[in-house]
Amino acid sequence: MARLNVLLLLAILICALSLVTSQHKARKLFQAMDAEQERARQFDVEFGQLQLELSTWATSPRIEKIARERLKMREPEASRVITVLPGDER
Repeated sequence: MARLNVLLLLAILICALSLVTSQHKARKLFQAMDAEQERARQFDVEFGQLQLELSTWATSPRIEKIARERLKMREPEASRVITVLPGDER
């Protein structure tokens, strides 16, 4: 009977230790998952900011300003503009 009690006590200790170990691993995995979700949220915010910046860089007034200032471009005079219509053959 004493041998059975020792065997059962040993089984209970092993089960208790495995329970503690699995709970510890689960908590560690939950922390890692939470950190990765936070990182994903930060990437989403950064992506939104980059999309906003891209739309700002591609606005017509900005492109016109760069064409005038950096490339020294200007609008052609009205007399030099030729309008070509579909089907218009010259």
